[in-house]
Amino acid sequence: MMYHLRLSGNHYQMGVKRGTVFRKAGVSFPLHLDDFQLNHGRESEKILKHFFPEVCEEVQGVANTIGIDYLHFISWLLCMGCCMYNLEGNIPIEAIPAEIRGCTAFACHVENRIIYGRNNDLPPYLKKGSKSEIYVPERGNKFNLTTSSFINGEEGLNEHGLAAAMTFVLTELKEIRPGFNSCFIVRYLLEKAVNAEEAMAMLMELPIASNCNILLADKSGNMLVVECTPNVKKIREAVTIDGGRIVCTVNSFISDEMRPYDAAKGNDYDSQERYSVVMNDFFSHIEGDVIGTAQRLLKGEYGFMCQYNDPNFGTVWSSVFDLKDLMIYRAEGDPRRKKFITDKRLHNIVLR
Repeated sequence: MMYHLRLSGNHYQMGVKRGTVFRKAGVSFPLHLDDFQLNHGRESEKILKHFFPEVCEEVQGVANTIGIDYLHFISWLLCMGCCMYNLEGNIPIEAIPAEIRGCTAFACHVENRIIYGRNNDLPPYLKKGSKSEIYVPERGNKFNLTTSSFINGEEGLNEHGLAAAMTFVLTELKEIRPGFNSCFIVRYLLEKAVNAEEAMAMLMELPIASNCNILLADKSGNMLVVECTPNVKKIREAVTIDGGRIVCTVNSFISDEMRPYDAAKGNDYDSQERYSVVMNDFFSHIEGDVIGTAQRLLKGEYGFMCQYNDPNFGTVWSSVFDLKDLMIYRAEGDPRRKKFITDKRLHNIVLR
């Protein structure tokens, strides 16, 4: 089961609460960063503090509570999903020596429903630390954040019906620059933006540390993917299929002009196949139950999605969001074996 946490108050207080949870659980952080990572983290922290000082206050609250150096700690967080090439020894549980990430995310507008779905594909040891968190900050939007880390995250939904999500795209080390990693982008946009248009405008102003895709969708039906590198950003709009609209992101760049920046060169956990299944097969299976169709898609019933059958890699959670009523349906594990459970927490906070 995921750890479900609710955080409220000012950002420093929220950090103290999380730090207290870590301290009581005896969680420690090795923080074995080399000179490149430490420099990247320090320079990125300056950028993060300029755009999003509140989240730095939250990290400070954690660091003070568990008795760890703030700058070293936030550097570690800023390297995750970016340049944590020595992952072994850098998380508080047994690991493997390199970051590997799959993930499929999509949003669609069909039958007056605005739906988002995701499979979060990671090494299974990260499942134990995965969390579904409700944030109610004094300053900023209320939102649900789903994460294999903490403070930043892979996906979320805020009180205004805005969904934001990232997918990892491999980057050459020499191309990495100081800036926001993809998971801090997700957190920033959920807390600050009210719709996809505003989120896109904010994203276009951010310095980006490494390659990623950012999916944005809102309850009005506006949806898009921004394909990001440290130097270039490309907006990819939703497409119309069978009377509906859909956009999807995997672990590669889809736009022709962005493909040369993808360092994976096709070694990306069947990204193209997953993308094709979403785009070619989702609409043909809708028969009135859009939520159920999205869940069956993520289970792999319409084609390859989560069927890795690899003991070192798999889907650690699946999510479906209904953006209009703020309902979340989540399978906390491989969706072929775990049921989707309704999460009403954000709905109840905002719409009760």
